[in-house]
Amino acid sequence: MIRTILLAGILMTSGKFLGQNLKPVAYQDGSQKLNGLVTSNAGKKLPGVLILPAWKGIDDEAKTAAKELEKQGYIAFVADIYGEGNIPTDNASAAKTAGFYKKDYEAYQKRISLALEQLKKNGAIPDKIAVIGYCFGGTGALESARGSLPVVGVVSIHGSIGKDQSRKNGPISTKILVENPADDQGVTPEDYNNLIKEMNEGNADWQIITYAHSKHTFTDPKSPDYNPVMAKRAWNHTLMFLKEILK
Repeated sequence: MIRTILLAGILMTSGKFLGQNLKPVAYQDGSQKLNGLVTSNAGKKLPGVLILPAWKGIDDEAKTAAKELEKQGYIAFVADIYGEGNIPTDNASAAKTAGFYKKDYEAYQKRISLALEQLKKNGAIPDKIAVIGYCFGGTGALESARGSLPVVGVVSIHGSIGKDQSRKNGPISTKILVENPADDQGVTPEDYNNLIKEMNEGNADWQIITYAHSKHTFTDPKSPDYNPVMAKRAWNHTLMFLKEILK
């Protein structure tokens, strides 16, 4: 009897562990192969969250977010923006590659759209999808709203919030949450004010939460900028926002 109980416990624990594995998903942008990841609850009809990684591509922070979102009852898909053979290996190459997509925002929006299609193919309810992004991915979250992609809300987590001011502001129907570290040297007062102006002119439903004593990558445990108290608050704010708009 004891052996049976122990075996059942092991199987239950193993099942829970395996249930948190992310599954690779290969998809295409023309001839360019893309390699995303989807949570193990793919195939069920559930609200979906697209995760846009930071500037070096799919990393542990994006993977952890996906697994945590699965626990909350979402199908999560981690997008591959750069594509196979184009993943940056250092900060210099990351800056160059991310810079390309920041400048060519339509190419960025296209890669996001392709990932959204994969999220829907894996079971996400089409009218219950949101986007969250970290750093470069936070920029992509805002581009999802600017491009009127079919999502109900976006979360930009320590993203680059500025945009080329030659681009006209347009209507924004997507709900927006910006999680902004107070001491992010990459965000100027001008960027901040222009974003507020853009969202107001677009009649958006928006909010900005600023986290004290926090530098750029304050949510990443592997970063010297990591602020565990503020990172936890930011994640709770993300979950609260997603619950409001998706459930």
